[in-house]
Amino acid sequence: MRMLLAGLLAALIAVTAAAEGERAGEFDYYVVSLSWSPNWCLREGDARDSPQCEKGTGHGWILHGLWPQFHRGYPSFCQTAERPPTRRMTRDMADIMGTSGLAWHQWKKHGTCTGLSATSYYALSRDAYARVTRPEIFRKLKRHVRLPATVVEDAFLQSNPAMEADGVTITCRADQIHEARICLSKSLDPVPCGQDVVRDCKLKKALFAPVR
Repeated sequence: MRMLLAGLLAALIAVTAAAEGERAGEFDYYVVSLSWSPNWCLREGDARDSPQCEKGTGHGWILHGLWPQFHRGYPSFCQTAERPPTRRMTRDMADIMGTSGLAWHQWKKHGTCTGLSATSYYALSRDAYARVTRPEIFRKLKRHVRLPATVVEDAFLQSNPAMEADGVTITCRADQIHEARICLSKSLDPVPCGQDVVRDCKLKKALFAPVR
């Protein structure tokens, strides 16, 4: 039994290690991850005193990241010969990503796996963000509400007629709507998500906070 457990542990470590350090540029499609900023601020941002959460910033669906994805799993922290982004480059992404720190982290973890330069990765991220129509109805909320996660998914599908239900998933965290994840091809066209991405939140009364 001890040898069996040791073998299983070694296998798990090998699988985990394989998820990092993949070859840059080798992946199947992208996930555009959109985070509802007011909810993140309630969970984490306020405690961090994040500038993203200041009143009047107006952040709604921010770009959490543009993630290269395999049909199963995803690459991360890839080896790349591309130079890291400058502070100015990450700062310039804060308008759609909330903070420059998030922009830096997304390059390091995901951007390095695209095979693109930092400049091209951020440009593609901005393009992908612009291609997804964020439902305006959520920006009109004046107070905290609780709603089924399916309502959020339906709103994205109605706002993006080219997308199918298997290409959009809504996630929850701590009883709140967390993210909308949209699957796009390498040319940024809607595609079905892999099985490990399509994990829709089943909550019927998920918290949704208004824009600040």
